[in-house]
Amino acid sequence: MATKHTLPKGGFSFENYIRNHTLETKGTRPPKATSTGTTIVGVIFNDGICLGADTRATEGPIVADKNCEKIHYIAPNIYCCGAGTAADTEFTTNLISSQMELHRLATGRQSRVVTAMTMLKQMLFKYQGHIGAALVLGGFDPTGPSLYTVYPHGSTDKLPYVTMGSGSLAAMSVFESRWRPNMTRQEAIDLVTDAIEAGIFNDLGSGSNVDVCVIEKEGTEYLRNHARPNERGVKEQSYRYPRGTTAVLKESIHRFVQVSEGDAMDISL
Repeated sequence: MATKHTLPKGGFSFENYIRNHTLETKGTRPPKATSTGTTIVGVIFNDGICLGADTRATEGPIVADKNCEKIHYIAPNIYCCGAGTAADTEFTTNLISSQMELHRLATGRQSRVVTAMTMLKQMLFKYQGHIGAALVLGGFDPTGPSLYTVYPHGSTDKLPYVTMGSGSLAAMSVFESRWRPNMTRQEAIDLVTDAIEAGIFNDLGSGSNVDVCVIEKEGTEYLRNHARPNERGVKEQSYRYPRGTTAVLKESIHRFVQVSEGDAMDISL
């Protein structure tokens, strides 16, 4: 007699309820995704590539660095913005930059953007997303301007304008409303600056200043702290209070005498 195979029913699965409940009662903390904060963008204009990034580095709820550099050097004609774990983006881009230099020495030719993209995606795919580096790669080579996004798992996109990081939605809203093909250099810089500022003002993980990198056939210009939308103003008044503002309820003074090792001294106050 043939047995009838039934397909599993859809819906929620509660098979791990007992395990999870036991872990919670023992005080084990459940795993949670790491929240990172950054806004990085890139756009193609008529003569090159314009990359942008904010400068806030966070450590949980703490701002660890107000003016860090998130635009990394890959080659003289290629730069890369990094979002995610700061150490992962720094060391990943440094490693690929070193490999690109060796490749230039071996071939005697200018680096291609697609070569850097292939090296980055192969390395990140090898580690299956455990290297937390989300990258916006841009450059200008003999084929023209190229712009890519590289995700931590190794997948890539090639688009005329891109955003990544926790402030990417705010930045993308600026691009979607104002981007147009064949923009001039200054129009691209202004658009990238406004997109990063949208991330700065609408995302708690992004903040401080705006860094911009413009890559053209003639060369590369790195505009460090191109915009400072969060300049600290001068305090309007002093917050120092005169002595005696707060009443002293009790005062005691203790004298401590340093005793060298091996000496015995009876001190009474």
